[in-house]
Amino acid sequence: MPQGGRWTPRTGTSSRTTSSYGEVLEQLRTIPSEHFGELSEPATPSTTSPDPLGPIREQVAATIVLRATRDAELVDRTKVGVVFTLPYASGEEFLRTIAEELEHATLLRQEPYLFILALPVTMGLSPLLICGSSEDLSDRAGTLVKSKFLNRVQRYELRNGRWGALIRDLCSTTYDEAALWDAVRKAAREPMDPLIPPPGSRSISQILDQARARLQRITPQQAYEELQDTALMWPVVLVDIRPEAQRRQFGSITGALVVERNVLEWRFDPRCAYRLPIADRYDLRVIVFCQESYTSSLAAASLHDLGLLNATDMIGGYAAWKEAGLPDEVEVSSTAPPTDGRLSVPVEA
Repeated sequence: MPQGGRWTPRTGTSSRTTSSYGEVLEQLRTIPSEHFGELSEPATPSTTSPDPLGPIREQVAATIVLRATRDAELVDRTKVGVVFTLPYASGEEFLRTIAEELEHATLLRQEPYLFILALPVTMGLSPLLICGSSEDLSDRAGTLVKSKFLNRVQRYELRNGRWGALIRDLCSTTYDEAALWDAVRKAAREPMDPLIPPPGSRSISQILDQARARLQRITPQQAYEELQDTALMWPVVLVDIRPEAQRRQFGSITGALVVERNVLEWRFDPRCAYRLPIADRYDLRVIVFCQESYTSSLAAASLHDLGLLNATDMIGGYAAWKEAGLPDEVEVSSTAPPTDGRLSVPVEA
């Protein structure tokens, strides 16, 4: 057990005062050592003699549990709390004793509970134990603690329904106490019913239908004819938004602009410094396609949000283009990259 200096609990980090029981332990130090030995430096355990501190430790743990349950918060029918004790030898064992008392507490037997027990050490590793009425509660709280303390969690494990860890410099800032409270509160929230969506949310099917309702979608044949039409008053570009892996696997249309989905808006916003040279006007006809025309519908609707109201997508995507027997090479725009088959590009003299 790492040793450290005295830790003083901070206030103002939660809606309730964090339970701190160092003063109880301090009172035990005043009991003459002949009764049970020095608490801060217990005698080396013997295999033949009982632990003289056992009854005292259990009595203090019971007091801690009583006060912790009294001061606990109620979150979605689960009692939650954060308990700190002062650093002293056998501290990890004392945390386990408190956990056992929590598991047998009469006040907690009939309802869910989740508590974080910690023994802050100002310089070094502090043991922390999460115990709850179910392993899922402890695991959720442990996951949140790991996320909040990141590289300060040195070791951790989930065993027998408890989540334990060693955390460096615990409570060295006011953030730590607030973070622990936040972890137990959020972990105690009851899981949402997956069949009841939150207000204002939309399913992906609804999002897709609403996006397509904004578009005048065209078939691959119509797209090909538009690309060949010289009478149109606006430029037309065919844009492949598929990732490279899909282009390699299924093939591509030589001459189409390759603008992957994650940068599409930046490349076609006329107001953006990172736009393509061709994207300098709002009447540009952008025909977007993906592999099967699901992502492309959402992408085209996003271009409408930018003001490119002529944008649309190709029904059925590249798969439908191939099925229609359309050519693998089309003439689209001078901004298209050169094909791989060219021996040289006449740019330099």
